[in-house]
Amino acid sequence: MKILYAIQGTGNGHLARARDVYPELAKYGATDVLVSGIQADIELPFPVKYKLYGLSFIFGQHGSVDKWATFKKLRPFTLINDITRLRVQDYDLIINDFEPVSAWACRLHKKHCVSLSHQSAVLHPMAPRPAAYDWLGNMILKHYAPHSSAYSFHFQSFDQNIFTPVVRKEIRKIAISDEGHYTVYLPAYNDETIVKELSVYENINWQVFSKHSHEAFTFKNIHVQPIENDAFISSMASSTGVLCGAGFETPAEALFMGKKLMVIPMHGQYEQQCNAALLASMDIPVIKSLSRKYKNKISGWLMQEEGITVNYPDNIRSVVAKVMEDYLALQLTVNPSMPQLG
Repeated sequence: MKILYAIQGTGNGHLARARDVYPELAKYGATDVLVSGIQADIELPFPVKYKLYGLSFIFGQHGSVDKWATFKKLRPFTLINDITRLRVQDYDLIINDFEPVSAWACRLHKKHCVSLSHQSAVLHPMAPRPAAYDWLGNMILKHYAPHSSAYSFHFQSFDQNIFTPVVRKEIRKIAISDEGHYTVYLPAYNDETIVKELSVYENINWQVFSKHSHEAFTFKNIHVQPIENDAFISSMASSTGVLCGAGFETPAEALFMGKKLMVIPMHGQYEQQCNAALLASMDIPVIKSLSRKYKNKISGWLMQEEGITVNYPDNIRSVVAKVMEDYLALQLTVNPSMPQLG
């Protein structure tokens, strides 16, 4: 079997999950990897056959998507060319983690596309939504990477084919401790804003991982350093709590570690607003921005004694097995003489 595993390269969460998904897919056949996007900081430990420019949203520095920078980075002709040239018809199975080039190539060639992503769970009718409906954000989520069928991950499993998060093996194996610091990852804020707002809490040791800084520096009780996978994991594992955006992987990993968690969803990023709605239903504190306006809420969170308890079992093997079983069942309806997997 030939498998194409297509991964979104905007942000780090998709690539972090891919580290555990790829080895499971590779058990079932020759697996080629496609990555598109220009905003990731994580390297993959396996070969990437296709590295495409894709369609990325650019992080701003004031708590939102930078719409102008996103517009300037668009390469529509490159995107269309990549979609038309990608030979998805050479593969038996396309697994897509919110990646637009392969998704639209499948649509163009009428090829079945299986979504294995978080975003497909966000779109589920039973998934919580923010109070303010964002029609544009919902439309982007729905049409960015269209799929034929979906297997989804969310903070809670609330329907069939919606599973709890894939927690990386390196997170599952690491020793958990509490050395008294707080880990911060807010890629939509610049370092100046983060330092200004967090320096108010003078007795707190903040370890900030920066999307915008290439060199480490310390200001009073705040240590800022560039994003580095091992250092970030180590910081989270030994922290008292985690302050981060309302993405998916980082909050999920913090919850798995039992850390106190507070999230700040990006403005203009509907997926994060939806994530925040579900986290709020789990009693995770959510604030709208990193500003003095929410000083009391941040102070109250810092005074909390512990985080909530979740159960995120190691499910990636069973999820991939289900994807493959359903794929085989689908193929057998077309070709009853097709040999079974295994």
